[in-house]
Amino acid sequence: MKVFVGYDPREDIAYQVCKHSIVSKQPNALVRPLVQKELRDAGWYKRPVDKLGTTEFTFTRFLIPELTNFTGWALFMDCDMILTTDIKELFEQADDQYAVMCVKHDYTPKEVTKMDGQKQTIYPRKNWSSVVLWNCGHPSNKRVTQDFVNDPEINGAYLHRFSWLKDDEIGELDRTWNYLVGEYDDIKNPKLLHYTLGGPWFENYRDCEFADLWKAELFDMMK
Repeated sequence: MKVFVGYDPREDIAYQVCKHSIVSKQPNALVRPLVQKELRDAGWYKRPVDKLGTTEFTFTRFLIPELTNFTGWALFMDCDMILTTDIKELFEQADDQYAVMCVKHDYTPKEVTKMDGQKQTIYPRKNWSSVVLWNCGHPSNKRVTQDFVNDPEINGAYLHRFSWLKDDEIGELDRTWNYLVGEYDDIKNPKLLHYTLGGPWFENYRDCEFADLWKAELFDMMK
């Protein structure tokens, strides 16, 4: 079970807690951070610094098919998340007919800002790419190479909407696997919590919905 987690140095604690929430429940999961500087130094990532990007992993998540040598299944998830259950349950849903699988959110954000005061943006298929089960060996993903990801003519909207795929190549996961904290309120026991507006590691979100679960994960990690 290969798990790649988006990494941003501004949210290191979020990554650490995210990783702990995975491996504490599934020791066989191989969790790797997508660190932009490391990918640049290794020649994998060459795009100019994106001043409009919310995080450093805005584009690096799309390197995953080639990072896995276009074989097997791999999971990408943002760092502002925690698992409340065994991640094996998510991998067991992998369906080879699809190139990617994700939660197909259809919502308009309630807030105009998020995280540390950053502007909230609204666009089609928002947050679809925040949790992605990649079928790295799917023929349609062969196109997603380093050169493809680094091509300046290919923008973020094209990538985040999986525009290189046909709609029927995008499989759907239940919303419990990407529960948007502060946006959804109709699921009692989400399996993956996504603090998309900001989590308890930010002062303004110390007491957000499900803050107690994130803090409990932090304390367990510190032990």
